[in-house]
Amino acid sequence: MAWNEPGGNSNNQDPWGGGGRRGGSGGDNQGPPDLDEAFRKLQDRLNGMFGNTKRRGGGGGSDGGFERKGGGWGLLWVGLAVVLAVWLYNAIYIVDEQEQAVILRFGEYDRTVGPGLNVYVPPFERKFQENVTRERSYSKQGQMLTEDENIIEVPLTVQYRITDLRKFVLAVDQPEVSLQHATDSAVRHVVGSTAMDQVLTEGREVMAAEVRERLQRFMDAYNTGIQVSQVNLQSAAAPREVQEAFDDVIRAREDEQRLKNQAESYANGVIPEARGEAQRMLEEASGYRDSVVARAQGEAERFRKLVAEYRQAPEVTRERLYLDTMQEVMNSTTKVLVTGESGQNMLYLPLDKMVGTRASEPAHQGAANAMQQNNQESRLQTEFETRNPRSRESR
Repeated sequence: MAWNEPGGNSNNQDPWGGGGRRGGSGGDNQGPPDLDEAFRKLQDRLNGMFGNTKRRGGGGGSDGGFERKGGGWGLLWVGLAVVLAVWLYNAIYIVDEQEQAVILRFGEYDRTVGPGLNVYVPPFERKFQENVTRERSYSKQGQMLTEDENIIEVPLTVQYRITDLRKFVLAVDQPEVSLQHATDSAVRHVVGSTAMDQVLTEGREVMAAEVRERLQRFMDAYNTGIQVSQVNLQSAAAPREVQEAFDDVIRAREDEQRLKNQAESYANGVIPEARGEAQRMLEEASGYRDSVVARAQGEAERFRKLVAEYRQAPEVTRERLYLDTMQEVMNSTTKVLVTGESGQNMLYLPLDKMVGTRASEPAHQGAANAMQQNNQESRLQTEFETRNPRSRESR
């Protein structure tokens, strides 16, 4: 029999169990829950939390005697509170001592903000915040052609910082990419106008300064707001395919430099010595010249004095000159021959033996031998004058 047939117990046969809930205590309450009732209870609870419910006049309703009033406004206020919290969280920001911030209003520059606590109005305003004191850097390496048509790999590092944040944000799109492209252009220009030897050896510092100057001109022309502080050109090298040949060239260059240093060292040792020898010869020549001049002047002075004495006593002066001349002649020879008028050898004086004998004699006999020699010389002189009257007349 169906649950809604006449004469049947429709309350007990209700498939949803509604009769059992509304009936007395004898209902079994085995049906599914009422979804509308559940939603109403949840809404009443939410309205009760925000004070949007009031008691209805009647009792015994399924909603517990409460009347719903403005349930959608509570959810709206909750959403507004969440949105306001999120907006405040994004609108309030802090700029550090090393930073600056650029604010754009409707896409146009409005202001530059310094350190401190600040507020902007998104989404009508946009904020760009960057560190303007930190040194930034990037490295680059590439193969380039030198002035003498050699391919080398040049690694370098560029250090820079932001000096004008407004230009950095607004003037150029991706200014750091522009910096890298400008660096590539500047390095290729400098390397292309430099010989390979300068790039590989002592020309790196000059090249780095030239690259930095040229790169800064590019950045100023582009209005990037970037200041290039340093460009470091590291040791350039040849490509791998020709590295061995370049190593041989470098070794040959080192050998050349070593030989030059050795030659310079030898020159530094020889040249001063030669200069000293030349100076010594000049000094000796100058001394010899001075001595000859002084001796000539002395002889001339002596001759003038001798002439004055000769005029006063000619005989005595002539005799003295003769004796001095004979003494000088006798001192330079070891043999003396005295001849007469007939031209025959009259006398032989072995002066060499006499000098040797005198040198071998004891010291106490020196005075006696000297006296004897003087007497002998006087006797010989007298005998010579006796046999040669002409010599006496000439005297």
